This record gives sequence, structure tokens and C-alpha cells, in this order.
Amino acid sequence: MNVIIYCRVSSDEQTLGASLDVQEERLRKHCNQMGYNIIDNIPYREDESAKTFEKRPVIQGIMNYIRKNKGRVNKLLFLRWDRYSRDIISASENLKELLKLGVEPNAIEAPLDFNSDTWPLLLGVHIGSAQCDNIKRSKATMDGIHGTLAKGKCANKAPRGYKNVRISKHETHVEIDTNTAPFIQAMFKEVAKGIETPCYIRRKFARKGYNIPESSFLEMLRNKFYIGKIRVPAYKGEPEYYVNGEHEAIIDEETFYKVQEILDGKRKKTPKLSKAINPDLFLRKFLICPVCGYALTGATSSGNGGKYTYYFCCNNQKHIRMRAENVNEEFARYTAQLKPNKTVLDLYNEILKDLQNERKGESKKEAAALQNELSTVQKRINSIEDKYLDGDLTKEQYNRMLERYTKEASAMQQQIEMRENPNRSNIEPKLNYSINLINNIDSYIRNASVGVKIKLISSMFPEKIEFDGKTYRTNSYNKVLDLIYQQTNELRGVEKKNGESFSTFSASVPRPGVEPGWK
Repeated sequence: MNVIIYCRVSSDEQTLGASLDVQEERLRKHCNQMGYNIIDNIPYREDESAKTFEKRPVIQGIMNYIRKNKGRVNKLLFLRWDRYSRDIISASENLKELLKLGVEPNAIEAPLDFNSDTWPLLLGVHIGSAQCDNIKRSKATMDGIHGTLAKGKCANKAPRGYKNVRISKHETHVEIDTNTAPFIQAMFKEVAKGIETPCYIRRKFARKGYNIPESSFLEMLRNKFYIGKIRVPAYKGEPEYYVNGEHEAIIDEETFYKVQEILDGKRKKTPKLSKAINPDLFLRKFLICPVCGYALTGATSSGNGGKYTYYFCCNNQKHIRMRAENVNEEFARYTAQLKPNKTVLDLYNEILKDLQNERKGESKKEAAALQNELSTVQKRINSIEDKYLDGDLTKEQYNRMLERYTKEASAMQQQIEMRENPNRSNIEPKLNYSINLINNIDSYIRNASVGVKIKLISSMFPEKIEFDGKTYRTNSYNKVLDLIYQQTNELRGVEKKNGESFSTFSASVPRPGVEPGWK
């Protein structure tokens, strides 16, 4: 009688006396005692613990061999029925095909007599008991995972920026990965600025060698794990909720929620820089030709043993063509003539502080109002719990209402925390930065990065600037800076009107909490 011997084990079962070697030894011994011929004297060994036969490559190889060699194989032997399958439905389908092909599958421990009327019942007992054991293990595992998450512990592989560190055989904890965490922090900060799209930022970091698939990148930006929270999924009728995790946050909540606003489209993005700008031609998008009014462009050319960069009229280079370093230096000198009016600057400072204090008061009122709304929602949660216990609500109604109120309470709590956090609206550093910039505008024009220069000039000059090779002229100027600089009108070639006052000054001051456009 020709037989195939089949051994299968999952990794956790190798320590339980059922290793592949042990199974093969016992199967060979049985075949010798019974006088069976093992086809090609080769055992089929498999270490896959898949539920279905389709996901077990070795058993699929056996089935293909039997189909191609009909009549040659009489039996398929294995140690126990749970080595064959732990799923009654899959086992029944495979066993039916084997019997149809004339092959008898059987275990050398507790073998079935297929001539008996009771073999289906016994098959169900052997494989069904193994399946019951699987279900119990699965439930215990799910209960354990849910309990671990509810305690604020990470139950799975730590996300990017963190690493799992094993404490003992059955216990691990999460630590910050100092190699990858800085990249994650930098990505969040870049997205929070709102200057470039998240997908563009992902590609930019990919070019630097830190590549994350697009779908994974967007999931990462949504993951509250980075602000120290653990997500506890809905389980056994309980709605999803978040708890404080035992791990350390690497992203502050202000940055995280700015990113969420951008992803949700709730925050207006600042204009994006279309492409890299030549640092020697940062004025190219602002200057116009004094002859025809067309924009000035620029380029670098070679000659006289070196490379030289020029601005020139895009319509006709004969109108104007000048070395870039001379044009840039003249513009820096032009801005250097802007001297702050100390009285107006001090007034600007005081008004911003008054508005800041006013905003703090408004935030406290908003937080108090939200706290009242939160209390109302919590009372509703308590109410539906009482109604459920009294039998006035079905379990489905209770779960649906509890999920809705829990989400409302979580959203309100976040809003309250944002308004109660004094760091979110701290204007002192921004104000000091702005005053320093105003007092040293020419230094920024000469030494700042090209991105800062572009933003700074854009905020100062709403319209194009005309340059004739010696002097600069513009028809429009930032209204607030128009009040701060005492020589603005003189530079524009316009006389100051008599009786000019600062009656509209307070209305021109930006609201606190808004950073300068060039920062």
C-alpha cells in the first residue's frame, strides 16, 4: 500500500512535543509496522498554521501530486487529526475530494474506520474540538489585547519613530527611536506650516532617503500615538475611545491638531513656493521694467573666465540689464532707508498686548461655555446608562447613543484643552521677532534665506516694484508698515498729507496669535 506521510506544526507547538522530527519518526515507525510503502521515501513537512488548505503550500503540493497520479496513492497519513486541520468546514471539503480521488486521509492516533457509519461523527469530534480550542485561544488573545490597550500600553508593533524593547520573555515596552523620531517630528512640523502639500513633503523626505508609502504617510499623520494617546477599538459593544499611553509623545498637541486641520481642509494654506528659486535672483518675481512694464527675469551666463548672474527685461533685454548683485544690494539699501517711527512702534506694541489680553479673556469664556456643554453631554451619557439598566433602551440603541455622545465629549475636551493652554496664544516671542525684523529689515534682505526674503518682500509690497537701474518705486505698500515707517511716503515720492492721523491704526493691527507672514 502506497502512502504519503504529512507533518505539520506551528512555531508555538514545537515546544509541546509535536515537532516535525517527532511526527516523522512516529509516522515512519507506523508505516514499517503496517508494511506501508512511503512514496519516494519523502515526508511532506509543513510549518504553516493557516486556517484554510489554500494557504498551505505543502498540502496543495500533495493534492496536485494525487490529482496527477490517480490510483498510485492509497493513504495520506498524519499523526493526529489536528495536524490535518483545525477547521471542520475546510477539512470536510478537502476530505471529500481525497475520498473521491480514492485516497484515505487518516491519523495514526485515533484513526477513523471509513467503512463505519459513525466516522462523520467522530471526525467532527476530533477536528471540532481542535476548532473549539482555536476559538477559545482567539477570544483570550483579543481580550488580552483589549485589556493591554485600555491600560495605555502598545499591544502591537510600535509605529515609526518608536521601537519595541523586550523586558522579559512575555513583556515589552515602547521607547523613542532616536534614529527615526527626528524625521517624524520634522515631517509633522513641515505639514503644520501649510506651505507645501503633505504628499510633496513625503516625496521631499523620500529624496533624502526616508521613504514612506503615501497611504502609510497619511495614516501616520492621523495617528494620535504620536501625542501620547492609545486607541482602544470598539469591542463587545463598547465604542472606540482613547486613553493616555505609557509611552512618551514626540509631537506636541498644537502641531498635531494643526496638521489635522490641514488634512481636513479646515485651515487655509499659505501660498506654496512653486519651485526652487535662484538665491541671487530673489527679486525676479517682484521687479518690473521701467520702460515697458513687463516683469524682470534673470539668468546666469558664462564669460570672462567666470559665471555672472543678471536681471533683465523679459520683453526686451535692451530696456534694462544689470548684474544681480548690484540690483540686490541697491534694494537692501532702499529698505535700509526705512526707519521706524518709535512712537508708532510703541503704540503698535501696546495695542497688540491689549488685544492679546482681550483674546485670553475670550478664550476663558469659550472654555467655560464648552465646559458647560461637556457637562450636559456627560449627564446624557449617565442618563442613557440608567435607561439601559432599567430596560428602557435596547443594547443596540444604547451602543449607538453612547458612541455619539462619547465622540462629542472627546471633541469638546480637545477644544477646552486648546483654549486653556496658554502657550498656544503666547505673543511675546512673535512680537519681539517682529520688532527686531522691522528695525533690521535691510539685514534680512541681505542675509536671510531665499524663502524668508520672498515672504518678507511679499508682505511689504502688494504690487510690483519698478526699478530703473538706480532707484526703486512702487504704488502700493503694506498699510500697517505704512504707519510704522515714517519715511514710506518719501520713498514712494508722495508728499505726506496734512492732518494725517493714526485713527485707523488699531483696525489695521492683525489679531494676536497670527505669526508675521515672513516668519
